[in-house]
Amino acid sequence: MNQFDITIVGSGMVGASLACALAANNSDLSIAVIDTAVPLEKPAMDSFDLRVSAITRASENIFRNIGVWDAIESIRVSPYQDMHVWDAKGNGVVHFDSADLAEPSLGHIIENRVIQYALQQRLKTFDNIHVIAPAVCKKLIENEQQLVLLLEDDQVITTSLLVGADGSRSWVRQQANISVRGWDYDQAAVVTYVKTEKPHQNTAWQRFMPTGPLAFLPLSDGYSSIVWSTSPEQAEELTTMDEANFKQAVQVAIDNRFGEISFCAERVVFPLRFFTTDQYIKPNLALVGDAAHTIHPLAGQGVNMGLSDAAALAQTLIDALNKGKAVNSFSVLRQYERWRKADNLALMVAMDGFKNIFGSELVLVRELRNTGMNLVNDMPLIKNSIIRQAMGLSGDLSRFAQL
Repeated sequence: MNQFDITIVGSGMVGASLACALAANNSDLSIAVIDTAVPLEKPAMDSFDLRVSAITRASENIFRNIGVWDAIESIRVSPYQDMHVWDAKGNGVVHFDSADLAEPSLGHIIENRVIQYALQQRLKTFDNIHVIAPAVCKKLIENEQQLVLLLEDDQVITTSLLVGADGSRSWVRQQANISVRGWDYDQAAVVTYVKTEKPHQNTAWQRFMPTGPLAFLPLSDGYSSIVWSTSPEQAEELTTMDEANFKQAVQVAIDNRFGEISFCAERVVFPLRFFTTDQYIKPNLALVGDAAHTIHPLAGQGVNMGLSDAAALAQTLIDALNKGKAVNSFSVLRQYERWRKADNLALMVAMDGFKNIFGSELVLVRELRNTGMNLVNDMPLIKNSIIRQAMGLSGDLSRFAQL
């Protein structure tokens, strides 16, 4: 029987960041990290991961403070200085520039496998973190002061606090009988990466179309990651058409901004959902990241919300320990829930609203949104306030999100 103070199910970006934050600030904590996946090999440099994340300044600070940013940066990151957004059904344009904020960049586009590999290497440096992978959780038994996890290989894990960081189909959430509220969007995201004739100019580009936004996110060596949110029917068509026709479709959809597409990687499709859980916590249990909420990818905020969850939970638990409180104290866990739930829900509702506004083909809505975009673009104070919030530089930030 293995006894731990904290057990985290899920060693992805959010779960691994939480473990590192806790271990780096309290070497007396015993922490288990359980995952179904085999640990990653070092990312190959002759290709890109299909899944990338737009890492905000706040998330970069979290990575710096848990001692993993240098490792991420040494593998491969793509900073972007500008963001250019425009409406396919009008003349609305918004241009964000890091120079207006006296910042070196607005953020970084980073492959998920790069972040995950660096975090997994960082986990190995802590004597008080025990990684159990690959492993599959089979059963959760609830006791008053602790939880017992049974694994498929018959290992028994006893823990004071269990954290579900195991994604949108969270096993932990299901075992805890925590319900979700939300819906499936009538959209799917087509994801790939391409190389274009013209440079991306270290800029994140996004064109809003009635069927959904198309994002071109800068990678190194002239490549760009594509996230094309559209109807399930068009997503199916885009993934099954031949490469030449797909390249042509992308060029047209992005307004021929980058000339001819010379290379296109494989294409994959992900369904899009909106949901939030009724609770982030239960006795001896907490949820973080996609286990607690999912959001439309149009602003690239999903993983950043999860990292902010991890940072807030880590700070809450560390502060509680310093005051002599238990990590599974329900009042302590409630502090975390109150901190994150309201902020997350506000952002999720805002992104859902943007999705609906930009997806509307009503003439009045179209005219209003184009007028609004141009007004924002011409008002530096409002525009800079919006981008600072998107960068995670405003609001109730955890210590980990600050330098």
